[in-house]
This record gives sequence, structure tokens and C-alpha cells, in this order.
Amino acid sequence: MSKKVLVMVGTSKGGFIFSSDAKRKKWQAGDIHFKSWNVMHMQMDPRDRRLHAAASHFVYGPTTHYSDDLGKTWVQAKQVPAILRPSKSGRPSGTVDEEFRSSAGENVKEKPEKMIKVWNITPGRASEPNVLYAGAQPASLFISRDRGETWEMNEHFFDHPQRGAWSPGNGGLCLHTILLDPSKKERMYIAVSAAGCYRTDDGGVTWAPHNKNVRADFHPEKFPEFGQCVHKMAMHPNQPEVIYQQNHCGVYRSDNSGEDWIDIGEGKLPARFGFPIAVHPTDPRTIYVALEESDEYRMSVEGQFAVWRSRDAGDSWQRMTKGLPENAHLVVLREAMSTDTFEDAGIYIGTNTGQLFYSRDSGTTWELMADYLPPIYSVEAAVLED
Repeated sequence: MSKKVLVMVGTSKGGFIFSSDAKRKKWQAGDIHFKSWNVMHMQMDPRDRRLHAAASHFVYGPTTHYSDDLGKTWVQAKQVPAILRPSKSGRPSGTVDEEFRSSAGENVKEKPEKMIKVWNITPGRASEPNVLYAGAQPASLFISRDRGETWEMNEHFFDHPQRGAWSPGNGGLCLHTILLDPSKKERMYIAVSAAGCYRTDDGGVTWAPHNKNVRADFHPEKFPEFGQCVHKMAMHPNQPEVIYQQNHCGVYRSDNSGEDWIDIGEGKLPARFGFPIAVHPTDPRTIYVALEESDEYRMSVEGQFAVWRSRDAGDSWQRMTKGLPENAHLVVLREAMSTDTFEDAGIYIGTNTGQLFYSRDSGTTWELMADYLPPIYSVEAAVLED
């Protein structure tokens, strides 16, 4: 049985799909998808091989599409994610339409928040066929029960009582991470910048913040209940109680389903700021991060683009640079790191200056797959068996 590897890349000017055989030595690039659109995320549902794309346009707004022929043709969702009413718990700062308020008077009812982007599309569990989840900006969670044809908003999270105190990060108030516990159907984690990690244990009816021991240096209280700027979270399905996160203020691990967090970067990593984090597909204790000097100096640490790898769940780290450029100040955004499913894993990472790097040996050595792409927003990999 032959295998085919797809690497799906979302950029500021469209989507790209690269393909190779299982050796992952030679890559072919297909035509650009959604030309001139911001493609925030492209993802394959492993249950049915349907591709999903989250795109937005400065004129036409945000939408989702799907493809059943590996991107040859795309179909727009019949009902795209949309916010149809104001939040009952108050607006986060910076989202009130001031022009509308002033023109209509002080007593006017607020308009629904404007849907800006869909950041992430996550396939449901094997036990919930046809179900997909999507995270959007402003912070909202959507579910599709018909393979991406239509979407409905989780109103319980949208009306969370803490919502009015959330503050947008530099990328806006975005729900960018969705983690599904494979062992507990009612449990799910989401991450919002800048609100933190939230968990539901009842299928999305109630949501509790889970941010104990996670720093928020920009906050008046350094360890608040919520308000942390989570940049990305990751989980291995074989060890769902262990969660990793790359944060505005460090790299963390939880060994108890988010009840509290351990700083696994302090004194071990050269910087506390970065965006992506990924877990090895077959080893739950091997994780990867990319770092920047600081939130002020968003440049490669010491002028060397690198990926840091830990094989012991963050107790120690290795700086992986073989094949990566020196004297290069490259930035990797939160969705732009991914792995395939091989035991000798392929690791894929894209930069906001259009370079796409990959490793065929679990991060030990690196090669350049593509250059001169538009700024890369997201990278996902999928392995197909024919």
C-alpha cells in the first residue's frame, strides 16, 4: 500500500498544497487556491479525506469551504460561521462600533459583533461522525454537524460571564486552539488570546478557566484567573491529560488536564516568547517550539533561526539548527507548525516571510521545501494511504 503526504499551507494571498510520496524527498506544488484571499487554515479530516479551508477577504468577509477531490474543486459552506446577536455578558474592549453608537444615540441596542476571521477548523472525534469545530475572531466557537455544510455558534461560550473582561491580543480577540479529549467525549479545551485556556466537561454548556501558574506579565496581577495570552496549545491523543502550551510569557505543561501548569522553559530556553508548539505523532514526550527574542524584539534568538526540541516533556531542550539559515530573523506564527504521522516524523514549519522548511527525521535536520511564498499563516500535514 503506497502512501502520499500532503502539506497544506495557508498564506495572506491564498492556499498552497504540496505533495510527496512517503520518502518526502521530492515535493510537487499545485496551483494556488483562493487567490488573493487570506487563507487562515487548511485542514484535512482524516475520517473522510475532505479538505476544509478557512478564508477571509477584505471585501467579502470570512467564509469556509470544503473539497472532496484534494483541492481540485471547492464548495462554499451553505451557512458560514456568523455572529447574529450581541453577547449577553458585555463586549470585550475595542469591539464596540463607536460610529454606530454615536449616530444612533446612547440608548441604542448594540449591533452583533462583526465576524472577522475563522482561525481554525478541527475535525471531531472518530466517535462523532460528520462533526467539525471552528474557532473564530472575535472569540467564538462554532460546530458543524454536517461535514462543514452549515455552522452554529456555541452560545454558552459566547455569553461567558468573563467575556467582558477579555482583551484582544495583537492579532485580535481570537479563539485559535481547539483540543478534543479522545477519552472523555464531553471534555474540550479552547484557547483565546488574550483570555487563556478554558475547559468544558459537559459538552460545551459550561466553560471554566484553567490557567493556574501561567504568567501574564502584561497584566496588573501576574497570575490571574484568566487573561493570559495563550499563543497555541497541543495534546497527544495517547496522553490526553498532558497538555502543552506556548504562551506570550513562556512554555508550559499541564499533567492534570489543565488543573495547573508547570513552567518548562524557565532557565532551560533562551527566550520566553514564541507562537507555535507541536507534539511528535508517536512520542507524547517529544515536543517542538520556535522562539523569538521577546514580545518587543520579534526576531530569531541570537540571529539564528532554530527549532527547539524536547524529548522528555520539557525537562530539557535541544536547539535544532542543521539546515536552517544563519543570520536570518524569521518569525513563525501560531498555526504554522505541524507534523505528519510517521514514526520518523516529518516536522513542517512556515515563516511570515514565505519560507517553508521541513524535517524528515523528527527535527534533527532541516530542508527548504518552498521559498518566496506570501506570509505563511498556517501549516498542516496529512498522510494518505492508497
